Amino acid sequence: MKKLLLLLATLFLPTTLLLAASVEAQLANSEVVQGNMAQLRIVAHGNRAAFPNIKMIGDAKVLGSSQRSNNSISYINGKMTTDRSTSLVLTFAPQHDMTIPAYSVNIDGKIYKTNPITLKVVKANAPQTGGSQPFALALKADKQSVMVGEPLLVSVYFKVGRSVRLSQQPQYQKPDFKGFFTKELGSEKSYMQGNYQVTQLDYLLTPEKEGNFTVGPATAKVGVADMSRRDIFGNYGTVWTPIASNTIDIEVKPIPDDTDLVGNFTLQSSLDRPKTKANKPVNLTVRIEGEGNLEDFEFPAYDIDGVTVYSDDAKVQTQVVNKHIKSSYVKKFVFISDHDFTIPSKTISVYDTKTKEVKQLHVPSYKVEVAGNKAAVVSQSSPAAGIVQTDIKPVTPKGQDNAGSKAKSVQTVAWWMIAVSFVLGMLVMYLTKFLPAFKRKPSPFKEEEALKLLYGHMSEDKAVEEMVRKLYAKKSGDKSVQIDKKELKAMVECFRG
Repeated sequence: MKKLLLLLATLFLPTTLLLAASVEAQLANSEVVQGNMAQLRIVAHGNRAAFPNIKMIGDAKVLGSSQRSNNSISYINGKMTTDRSTSLVLTFAPQHDMTIPAYSVNIDGKIYKTNPITLKVVKANAPQTGGSQPFALALKADKQSVMVGEPLLVSVYFKVGRSVRLSQQPQYQKPDFKGFFTKELGSEKSYMQGNYQVTQLDYLLTPEKEGNFTVGPATAKVGVADMSRRDIFGNYGTVWTPIASNTIDIEVKPIPDDTDLVGNFTLQSSLDRPKTKANKPVNLTVRIEGEGNLEDFEFPAYDIDGVTVYSDDAKVQTQVVNKHIKSSYVKKFVFISDHDFTIPSKTISVYDTKTKEVKQLHVPSYKVEVAGNKAAVVSQSSPAAGIVQTDIKPVTPKGQDNAGSKAKSVQTVAWWMIAVSFVLGMLVMYLTKFLPAFKRKPSPFKEEEALKLLYGHMSEDKAVEEMVRKLYAKKSGDKSVQIDKKELKAMVECFRG
């Protein structure tokens, strides 16, 4: 077979031409409607082509990329001509008129350049009510200039004309939110607006740092029924159309140093009891609420010597009320100690964008009295230090010799008992060492004791932290909590020492 191919190549060699290497750039359409996709095709002719890594075309992000190769043979004036071409196809959503720059492509070891191309972008009537477009995507923000940490609301609107018959669910891709903490607010909303069925998605954005950022575009592929084609089951075919929304430029300005939050908030705190018993929990609840974003806020932790501190994950709720972002943040702390202690005060600084001032929110300090604490026990027992109490009742001596005899008898019995105890102890130790059946089993432990022990090791292991959460929930009366006894036993033995 190889010899046959070699022979054929030899016969055709004098009349075979290979097209010279070259590269060209082409646009699927030189004019597009804003919101629709543009397609750039770079075609390289030659055996091997290496394209540049193109992420942006002008200021438009590349949303899709594909590469394919093609071999062709043609006859010109009796001579066979072969051509190998490789195409790079890029899709993007231009927002305004632009000139696509020249790109360099390495073909068979040499550099070739494309020519710049002009692209015209026509503004669309859609998604305005009454527009002529069958469907469209639009992006809208409630603010375009914010401060670091100041939230903004970005909404995506997907509009489909009443007369449009969709054969497939649209394939939606959310906008690019680079530079922002992002959370989708609630579920999508659907409603009629003029001649359009509108689907709305809301996103809460919080800037991470200062600078100028571009949000979007959102993109989608819309499948419309093709009435001219049907399969054997009578179903209509589908024509897929890619669309894209506009983009939004956001300016993010800096805020004063050492500011914890941006917005308008109030803070309330409460302690469930100022007095407790030794090793019994005291609960502190901190509630922050107001206008602004609290999704990424974390209340500073407490660290008190000799006090075990435990906290649950904060409960954060965010909603949009009259186009304003309202948030609430609730966090609970548990303090456990065997002596009196003081919960220190905490201060949070908030920059109010309306008054342009920094406000301070305070959690006051709380003094907690612990009944039966160690300090009190030591103080009460100190006057009796050195006194040994027994249950031996005093006997009135009949004579000095008789008293001395009894004392000697008691002393003799005591030494005899000590000697026997020592021998028995050595025997048990011997049996425990050499006879497995007599080895001492670890003493059982209570969940309350395990809770106290593991509290101090929460930061060392996530599994320990999760076990403490379960133990505390069960201690608080949650009957749905299931605790693996073997896992708990292993943890206790690991930290018991």
